[in-house]
Amino acid sequence: MSNSLQVITQITNESMRIAHERATFISTINRSYDDSYAKSGGKIGSALRIRKPNQYAVTTSSRAMDAQDQDETYETVTMASQYHVDMHFTSDELTLSIDKLSERYIDPAMSVLISKVEADVIQGVTRDVYNVAGTAGTALANSGDLAAFTAARAKINQGLAPSANRSLQLDSVQMGNVVNGAKALFHPQDQVKKAFVEGYYGRAMGADWYENERILTHTVGSGAASLATASDATITDGGGSGSTSTITWSGSETLSKGDVFTLPKVFACHPETKQSLGYLQQFVVTADSTGTTATISPRIYWSGAKQNVCNASGSASVAADFDSETATVIGSASAAYRQALMYHKDAFAFVTADLPIMDDAHKCQRLTQDGISLRVWQASDIVNDRLLMRIDILFGYATLRAPWACRLIGSAAA
Repeated sequence: MSNSLQVITQITNESMRIAHERATFISTINRSYDDSYAKSGGKIGSALRIRKPNQYAVTTSSRAMDAQDQDETYETVTMASQYHVDMHFTSDELTLSIDKLSERYIDPAMSVLISKVEADVIQGVTRDVYNVAGTAGTALANSGDLAAFTAARAKINQGLAPSANRSLQLDSVQMGNVVNGAKALFHPQDQVKKAFVEGYYGRAMGADWYENERILTHTVGSGAASLATASDATITDGGGSGSTSTITWSGSETLSKGDVFTLPKVFACHPETKQSLGYLQQFVVTADSTGTTATISPRIYWSGAKQNVCNASGSASVAADFDSETATVIGSASAAYRQALMYHKDAFAFVTADLPIMDDAHKCQRLTQDGISLRVWQASDIVNDRLLMRIDILFGYATLRAPWACRLIGSAAA
């Protein structure tokens, strides 16, 4: 019995080690493991609410006090995804040393598991981000031009993200363009070694740069073409309330979750001063749409503490600024573009929860480390004379602070 427990402990530890090595994106965002999920009683259910910072308006019109209501908002992380890899061994195979067992079974199994988890997380949150820098169809760092990266950094700064704990994820094609076009950013020897071992290339423009093949390639919806024509470009603000998360088109449009567009009179404003930032506010479509109405982010506020848009002169926008205007979608209809992602750690959260240890499972263990919880479970198969094993992770993720992140759009995908 003790030998069996020792083996399962070794496998659990080795699985966690490999998970940490493979998770180049998850390891750089908020991993909000919550011990509420570990309690034996009083479970909180599948949803975890994470509080967002309050916003306030400054009174300048008089000396009289103008107390504001507390309007706390939350983002909900739903623990809805349980991924696992399953395998079986013969008794002879289990006599292998942990190094051999890892090389032949655990390493490839965990690589597939973490790759799938990380791909779903990074692609999911990237589609939530409405800030976009770069030019669709033009490779990032083309001819050594780093304007897209400096623009992304500026947008995150203007979103008031802290300067520490920032990262940038690019795929190997884009990283190759950057390294070849701007060699001075990166140095040989230790950084090159770390790049090949861990996917980490170096630090530039206030962010740690990582190479990640799981980054999103986004295909623009076919409706982008008709939105650019005069006959099908009139839009309204979805109610004129000064607080809306919908856009109504004059015709039915096929848009993809993750499509980003701008409106000619609607400018981004500083979160605190409410002054125009000098560029058009970008909006992202938050769900696939084939009708006359689309849900968007950020939610539109043209007044009050949460105001996030204004007109060209810096005055508060009104419903008229959203009406009868032509929307410009970033990228060409039905075209696919490589994306990169620059972000602060707390722009996104990845949450795992403890899966239960079954009463009849004496070879079942959990390990929680740095906000990631894994369960390894072994059981015998008496019918086929073999040992079964599964490695499970229960997780959820959410975009907490979209202004603290910026997508970079590059060349069209082959």
